[in-house]
Amino acid sequence: MKDAIYVFSGQGAQASGMGKDIYEKSESARFIYDKADDVLGWSVKELCFEGPDEKLTESKYCQPAIYTTSIACLAAFNELYDDVRSIGSAGLSLGEFAALCAAEVFSFESGLELVAERGKLMDEACRETNGGMASILGGNIEIIASVCKECDVDVANFNCPGQIVISGEKEKVKDAVVMLKEKGIKRVIPLKVAGAFHSRLMQGAADKFKIVLDKVKFKTPGIKTAQNYTGDLVKSPEEIKENLYKQVSGSVQWDNCVRTLVESTSARRIIEFGPGAVLTGLIKRIKVNVTTYNVNSAESLKNF
Repeated sequence: MKDAIYVFSGQGAQASGMGKDIYEKSESARFIYDKADDVLGWSVKELCFEGPDEKLTESKYCQPAIYTTSIACLAAFNELYDDVRSIGSAGLSLGEFAALCAAEVFSFESGLELVAERGKLMDEACRETNGGMASILGGNIEIIASVCKECDVDVANFNCPGQIVISGEKEKVKDAVVMLKEKGIKRVIPLKVAGAFHSRLMQGAADKFKIVLDKVKFKTPGIKTAQNYTGDLVKSPEEIKENLYKQVSGSVQWDNCVRTLVESTSARRIIEFGPGAVLTGLIKRIKVNVTTYNVNSAESLKNF
């Protein structure tokens, strides 16, 4: 039996056409997409396979689309490789829901309903605020923290060594970008996003989502599972719900999630499920002693 850590893509990895070839070639993936259409009452597979990109970028559509694609990729993989066992799981932001589904905390259907509601609430928060984000490549963490405090913006993501994302009111983020460059941090890139994710501007969405979470029954994870808000392993359903609530407006500790899982398990393989290959790139920069794989297409299934 081959042990592995499974990780799952977050928002931003979406692209028109994602999952189409896996749907065509895997019975298990087809079941997931067809089930998603039944649960949502609209065709997530049509959106994933055909777009348009403008609709696919809206959180209320994007989040269930990526979640469904990630679990479909996992289902297709399990269909082929019954000798691989997951002993650890995590996901980046939205991807945390697919990770918890993989850890059997809730069913695919329950996770999909949660993700659809989360996406809708975050879309509403984006329309009610004027938020922006920027990615910072390199730079001293103390300087970045000081600028964030002075400009009144939040740190949204600790992705890997040398990559931090900041988030907040659009004009304040612009001020922070200027100030960071003045302080010698030249690689600061404003992001094309709908709002200020993982910042205090999402607190309203988080509070509404907490009410939704409280209505759903969670189980104890069947494997070691790390969550973004703490970067640590979690066990109790109550703790998992609290972290999912806080994650909406809090920082994503992805660097710590990866290190925690590698240090606490014997796995030396990490498999990324879902569109794109963002997490694989981040994991290589975190420099843990693992081999990485992507499962994002029918062709990629041949490479394990």
